[in-house]
Amino acid sequence: MKYPQPPNSDGSARDLLCLSHLRWNFVFQRPQHLMSRFAKHGRVFFVEEPEFDSAEPRMSVRVCERSGVQVVTPRLPADTQRPCHAILKALLQDFMETNGLHTPIVWFYTPMALQFFPDAITPAATVYDCMDELSLFRGAPTELARLEEDLLRRADLVFTGGVSLFEAKRDRHPQVYAFPSGVDVAHFAQARDQKDDYGEQQKIGRPRLGYAGVIDERLNLDLIAGVANARPDWEIVMIGPTAKIAPESLPRAANIHWLGMKDYQELPKYFAGWDVGIMPFALNDATRFISPTKTPEYLAAGLPVVSTPIRDVVRPYGDLGLAHIAESVEEFVAASEHAMRVGMGLKWRERSDEFLQTLSWDSVWNGMNSLIEKVREPEMVATAAGMGLNIPKGEIARV
Repeated sequence: MKYPQPPNSDGSARDLLCLSHLRWNFVFQRPQHLMSRFAKHGRVFFVEEPEFDSAEPRMSVRVCERSGVQVVTPRLPADTQRPCHAILKALLQDFMETNGLHTPIVWFYTPMALQFFPDAITPAATVYDCMDELSLFRGAPTELARLEEDLLRRADLVFTGGVSLFEAKRDRHPQVYAFPSGVDVAHFAQARDQKDDYGEQQKIGRPRLGYAGVIDERLNLDLIAGVANARPDWEIVMIGPTAKIAPESLPRAANIHWLGMKDYQELPKYFAGWDVGIMPFALNDATRFISPTKTPEYLAAGLPVVSTPIRDVVRPYGDLGLAHIAESVEEFVAASEHAMRVGMGLKWRERSDEFLQTLSWDSVWNGMNSLIEKVREPEMVATAAGMGLNIPKGEIARV
């Protein structure tokens, strides 16, 4: 099926094909924020990993009502032999030809997608948005590192989800730029004005320490259990889907509440009922290069933040005094007590809000889009160079 070109605010048409390891209806995060903004200027096709639930190989497409992003899911028979790269490549090539995707911007979130990307396609620009070091995650495919090398050779631009990842990638490609994930300040600031408890929290006491995000091997479950045990009068609220760990491995206690995944639109209502936003991450390979989006989201909601010493939280949030850093159970309890006692003073709030203004998703998108346009329009690079406006290779994007 062919899908129409939406009207573009700037009068020009362009297509973007995004290949992602994350599903569109998973936690609303970096891919969803960015692709929703690109969809205001052209067609965006967000290709997910396959589902094995179809009578015959096909592509299903649904349009996200909020953004207009067209979510494309390969559907294969349950008995399809893995790996199935040839089938996926044929499906994708046919889909692109049918929908007139001849020279799209191609946006990779996972190097694994190279295995089924059609060789006949010549992208207008190839972008690798490296939001995580996937090779360090639990169960990472052995061929991922090799495929990333191939992707780095093909990519015109490499974006990283944080400064730590930038430092790890900057010598592997001439055009690497750090774009820490942004925040929708107005969305999360709604939490500051809400007074009533929302949802399940109406039956949960205070004080409340809250976490919102994916619940996987990156969390320090022993730390969560230890804090709950040390302070049984505190309530710990955990929001998010469980991935790659067994649900039975989650610590259970009367004051730990696993509320599951919530819609992005509801998060400020839950945040409004918390006293501290926590990030109880483990310090392991999977968290070595993470740059948690929840840090600025908690701050925008008006919450004091307590985190384990993740590098991209320590720098800049810890260094600026916008987050309390703690590692052991004792330190985490003490930091949380201090955060609740001190709260958000006027000066602290002003400093936090001033910093958050530099992290809007619009500014992240604008910075990325500016670089992509220079790749798509070579004459723009020559013009900018003549005016002294070219961006040095490898510069950290100031967003």
